[in-house]
Amino acid sequence: MHSSFRMLAVAACASLLFACAKKEDDKATASSGELTTDAQKFGYSIGVDLGNSLKPVKDHVDVAALEAGLNDVTNGVTPKLDDAAREEIKNTVSKKMQEEQVKAREEQASKAKEEGAKFLAENGKKEGVKTTASGLQYEVLKEGEGKHPTAADKVTVHYKGTLLNGEEFDSSYSRGQPVTFPLGNVIPGWTEGVQLMTPGSKYKFYIPSELAYGERGAGVKIGPNQTLVFEVELIDIGKDEAPAK
Repeated sequence: MHSSFRMLAVAACASLLFACAKKEDDKATASSGELTTDAQKFGYSIGVDLGNSLKPVKDHVDVAALEAGLNDVTNGVTPKLDDAAREEIKNTVSKKMQEEQVKAREEQASKAKEEGAKFLAENGKKEGVKTTASGLQYEVLKEGEGKHPTAADKVTVHYKGTLLNGEEFDSSYSRGQPVTFPLGNVIPGWTEGVQLMTPGSKYKFYIPSELAYGERGAGVKIGPNQTLVFEVELIDIGKDEAPAK
């Protein structure tokens, strides 16, 4: 079920609970702002939950009409819209919200792509920053010694990842322990970059979106076409027990 439909479903369930909890003799006190009975407190709590669930779509909801719908159900009044009409308008608004979300994401992706390209163009001119054939940029913060890992190896690293604005989205340092993983199973920028390192070294990588998570992004914090910055410390190299995917 799409998120828009889920929000509308939550709203409908919350409305029903609110209607069931509301009593005629509680209306005057509740409307004055005082919450003295369990029914009032329960009804208010459901109202807060309903309000929170509607925040993402608040621009599409007329609160006065929402209250009218609650009152009609509570008072046993025949709804002004029948089942078919209510279903139709929910589908119409949900479709509109989906279209707005797609447009907003496309605009976000385009903006991030432009910002990333501009940043990398300037960053590549800085002393100490090197650019590989793929477009990956890196600088050596500390050089280690020993063998370089291959994509078929497991590596143990400490790292911190940030967006171009400096916002941290992930860090093994914050969790207090390094991580171990097959080097061939991560984003291309990592697979390429860590192979340049030796144990004990610390590099800073500037990873173009096409070598990171691309248009899909990752989770809530990494949007589409985001250029990422990682500080990576290679601690150890070990052989992977299974072929890298």
